[in-house]
Amino acid sequence: MSAIPTLEQLHALGPQQQPTYPDAGAVDAAVARLRTAPPLVFAGECDDLTAKIAAVTRGEAFLLQGGDCAETFAGVTADNVRNKLRVLLQMAVVLTYAASVPVVKLGRLAGQYAKPRSSDLETRDGVTLPAYRGDAVNGYDFTPEARIPDPQRLVEVYNSSAATLNLVRAFVTGGYADLRQVHTWNTDFVQSSPFGQRYEAVADEIERALTFMKAIGADPDEFHRVDFHSSHEALLLEYEQALTRIDSRTDEPYNVSAHFVWIGERTRQLDGAHVELLSKIRNPIGIKLGPTTSPDDALAYAARLNPDNTPGRLTFITRFGAGKIRDGLPALVEKVTAEGVNVAWVCDPMHGNTFEASSGYKTRRFDDVIDEVQGFFDVHRGLGTWPGGVHVELTGDDVTECVGGGEEIDEVGLSHRYESVCDPRLNRVQSLELAFLVAEMLRKA
Repeated sequence: MSAIPTLEQLHALGPQQQPTYPDAGAVDAAVARLRTAPPLVFAGECDDLTAKIAAVTRGEAFLLQGGDCAETFAGVTADNVRNKLRVLLQMAVVLTYAASVPVVKLGRLAGQYAKPRSSDLETRDGVTLPAYRGDAVNGYDFTPEARIPDPQRLVEVYNSSAATLNLVRAFVTGGYADLRQVHTWNTDFVQSSPFGQRYEAVADEIERALTFMKAIGADPDEFHRVDFHSSHEALLLEYEQALTRIDSRTDEPYNVSAHFVWIGERTRQLDGAHVELLSKIRNPIGIKLGPTTSPDDALAYAARLNPDNTPGRLTFITRFGAGKIRDGLPALVEKVTAEGVNVAWVCDPMHGNTFEASSGYKTRRFDDVIDEVQGFFDVHRGLGTWPGGVHVELTGDDVTECVGGGEEIDEVGLSHRYESVCDPRLNRVQSLELAFLVAEMLRKA
């Protein structure tokens, strides 16, 4: 049995991106409450996801991971959860049908409440306050009271995640995810877009196929429900360590806050606390790799996080930026492959392509997002390896946060419905457009 590192041991490693709480007693009380809370996910579900990602590692499936940049407590509503699930189901249908490849569906939800920041402080009009680090830490309002880190928010993260997972499970097993619903997922503003109309054509073909299958007496359970898993960045050590438990079946530690957790670009120090904690758990895990990652770094992460080289255990999520991926990624893939390391390669085309628009909004160009995905596919095709998936920040709503795409959102138009509290997300039409473009890349791969 692997030992779970204590919080004292983790903090002795000097972890990055942790809040400074003013009341140590309140932290202890919140952690004690979390330690007694029921698991949000179960070890067997995590093992099932490991098996699915192992298929991605072998080139037999594709991983679609998506959801909010940063969830908010106010966003835990049936409508919001359904909208995010709906766009992921639509994207998965497009990828599965158009590219004839099984799609592993992984939501960036039910735990994505904390965000690393480039600065501990934020200044507006001469006033300096602690930076907003997500609802898990402090409030978004720019006031001294809101910006004080509050450990009770960790308990609220747990409660909000539980509510979100309950909704997701109800939707995916209660008929909403039934393939016979493919037309109903394409509603409101999406239907009038070119890619919404293209989706309708795919839905028509699926409907005919289902009618044929039913006519010959075939109606498998897979048509009526989907497997859907949760994920988030394992950033706040008090939360993640308190929800790491020993499984009664295997006597091994699992993080029961999500099926899949990952280490971010800012917290991937090889001798750091986040790598130490995730090296001990049995969940499938990921690590973000940016342009400063060397091939030897990648091998060191694999040796530390997956010493048994178990397929499906480790996912490398690359985030280079459109202008750097074609030059930076090949050396990593080549050396990791040559060493026989089992890893799923997934592209995050969002985080390396952020800039500030002339209007002052943080944004991303849809063309840059697509170009990075295309570069990711080009590199893997050139090396004969499998481009295993995409990791995308998106929403199921009609927001205006990323410029470009078929709707031709420009920098002036960002102000119409810019709702993200952190990073810009693809809206539902842009997400559907991305799915069709990735499906074309997959067919060629």
